[in-house]
Formats: sequence, C-alpha cells, structure tokens
Amino acid sequence: MPKLNQIIAIQASKKSQAKDAITHAYQQLQKNETLSGISRSYKPKDEMGDVLPSENKLVQVKVQDAISSVVTNLVEMFDVVATQDWANCEAASDVVVENHVILAKVPVTHLLFLEKQLVDIQTFVEKLPVLDPAERWNYDTAQDCFASEPFQTLRTKKVPKTHIKYEATKEHPAQVEMYMEDVTAGTWTTVKFSGAIPAAKKNAMLDRVRSLQDAVKTARENANGLEVEKKKVGEKILKFIFPG
Repeated sequence: MPKLNQIIAIQASKKSQAKDAITHAYQQLQKNETLSGISRSYKPKDEMGDVLPSENKLVQVKVQDAISSVVTNLVEMFDVVATQDWANCEAASDVVVENHVILAKVPVTHLLFLEKQLVDIQTFVEKLPVLDPAERWNYDTAQDCFASEPFQTLRTKKVPKTHIKYEATKEHPAQVEMYMEDVTAGTWTTVKFSGAIPAAKKNAMLDRVRSLQDAVKTARENANGLEVEKKKVGEKILKFIFPG
C-alpha cells in the first residue's frame, strides 16, 4: 500500500497531465480538416477515356480517440486526488514538544493550517518592542507597566553677579563688571515608564514558537506517513459521462 506522502508527491503532476490532455484534445478537435477523410477513384466511361489518379486522405483525429486519451488521464487524476482526500480524513498525529503532548490526534489538514499560522505568529513576536537595556527596570503595579530606577538631575538658573575689577580711589570710582552665574535652583527626580517587555521574555516566546513549529512539522510528516488505500472513483465518473 502506498503512503500518503507518496500520493501527495504525485497528485500535482497528475492534475497537470490531465489538464494538458484536455487542452491538447480540445485543440485537436477544433481543426475540422484533421477530422475529415476522403477516398475517390475515377473510372473512365470507355477505354479511350482519361485515366485519373485516385484521391485519398485519411482521418487524422478521431473524437473517440481524443475522449479515450482524456478519460485515461482523468481517471488517474481523480483516483489520486480521491486517495489523498480520503486519507486526509484519517491521517492525524500528536503535536509533541519535549515529551509533552500539546495537541492530540490533529488531522493533517489542520497541521498544514497551523504551520502557516505559526509563521505569522513568529513574525509578530519578532517585532515586539523590548525594554532599553541601558536602564534598570522594575514592574510598577500602580502604573501597570515597567519603570526605571529614579535618577536625579540638577536644575540651574542664572543669577547676576558683580566683580570689582578695580577698587575705588580718591581720583577714580570703582570699576565693577556684571556677569551671570549658574546656580542650583532645584533637583529633578525622573522615572521612565515603558510598555515594552524584557528581551528575555521575548526570546522565550520565540523559542516556544520555534519549538512548536518543529513539532507541527514533525507531526505532519508522521501523519503523511500513513499507509493509504487506493481509491477508484475516476472510472465510475468517466463511464457515466462517456458510456462508450
């Protein structure tokens, strides 16, 4: 008995062959000249009459032959696809990650669906923002997000100052220069908040997605290793349409 993966391997080519056979037959049957033949012979009225060569043209294409070719290819294609479809109803396998059964007896068609969905989920997880590694973060339950450790910065302001360049004398007044000096006005205490997640959490998610992807692929391979019973539906269908 063949295995399901063997049937899957040939079903595409069988579909292609059947399509080509129908196309070829259709094209042949549109040429009226290839469907027509003739045989003509000439007999003079008497022995003194002209002798003319006979004319013969054989039929090159026969409808029944075209039908037979199409039917042969369609029967093979119908049988292969039916065998696969019937087997898909029976083919199933467990999805196992590290000896833990995540899903039991999953049909092969659903395993194919899961494979595609997990690719999208992996892409989504890969794009998740992570916390800035330059900061130290703790979860703040009040804000329901992560918060950095508080850090302080000084706020300064400019205050006018005077500088006596030359003291006053009896003859000259003092020479005073005005300038601005930065002085501490206060202290900023800053806490940053972030809705991102730790990089370790993101990496753990990615590891689980990839492990599940591997498990689903393995389950699909196991399911496709099922021995299948060949189905014969094509002949019944085509005999109904083309009884002979």
